[in-house]
Amino acid sequence: MVTAALITWLRDSDPALRWQVERDLMCEPPEIWEATRARVATEGFGARLLALQDPDGQWAGGAYFPADFDFHGPEAAEDAGQPWTATTWTLNSLREWGLDSAVLRERRTAELLAENSRWEYKNLPYWGGEVDCCINAVTVANGLWLGADITGIVDWFVEHRLPDGGWNCEWVEGSTRSSFHSTLNSLKGLLAYDIATGGTDATRAARERGEEYLLQRGLFRRLSTGEPVAPWVDRFAYPMRWYYNVLNAAEYFRQASLLDDAKPDPRMADAIELIRGTRQPDGTWLQARRHPGRVWFEVDVPAGEPSKWLTLFGTRVLAWWDSHTP
Repeated sequence: MVTAALITWLRDSDPALRWQVERDLMCEPPEIWEATRARVATEGFGARLLALQDPDGQWAGGAYFPADFDFHGPEAAEDAGQPWTATTWTLNSLREWGLDSAVLRERRTAELLAENSRWEYKNLPYWGGEVDCCINAVTVANGLWLGADITGIVDWFVEHRLPDGGWNCEWVEGSTRSSFHSTLNSLKGLLAYDIATGGTDATRAARERGEEYLLQRGLFRRLSTGEPVAPWVDRFAYPMRWYYNVLNAAEYFRQASLLDDAKPDPRMADAIELIRGTRQPDGTWLQARRHPGRVWFEVDVPAGEPSKWLTLFGTRVLAWWDSHTP
């Protein structure tokens, strides 16, 4: 399904996406895709976000929420989503797009955030994390990228894994059952740590148990009934943010397999077929929705249109799976 026309379409895109197409779908030599990735800092999406950084190292004046966010206003309504413009999600985008961390290290971003940024939850210091699994996971990955000390948050993940193997951001409310969303995001943070440092026995064991939580459920089923856990399991959207779907989960397992030198787990087979089943006849995947909330600018198409980002993810996951599966 990876036709010349599809590759041409995918390459006609922002450098943040194009370098990944060159590396992962076209198998270009490093000098090609690395040159494209270097352009993330000087043009397109990456350059636009860099230009929006505040002098104190933050974006939009806040850690997770913009400084002007009204927690009691219309933007805080349940169906309004959440704003995506503050520091945490902006850093996450830049990292995922492949920005060279040296650009932000030269600006002393990690040090400035340590000095100036506090979580909205109890005014906790930025690189110490807080109590939300998804927030802490992103902070681990971003901190590793920028050279900040996030070992305390990594230890927090090991300590806060639930008895069933995963994590749940609602643990502070007393929840003892893991969440698909929280578990996947926690795994991403631990994977980033293991990739960057080699990990520890404790982080590798925690990651293995978290992976098992998802694999036992085929990435999308209830353990009790075998039924899909929710309609969102095959509702793909980019940017993915903290939301769970089987494409997001399969991409995690693809990355983990590269680190662990492991073949895909056969328990993922039905989830892979869900991904394959949403591919269009021309090889593209459609945007299901844009997660609501304030953004600096749009980086993908409206709902119902072919998404280059989702097509990259879907094509890459299926290529990985098919290369290991008879």
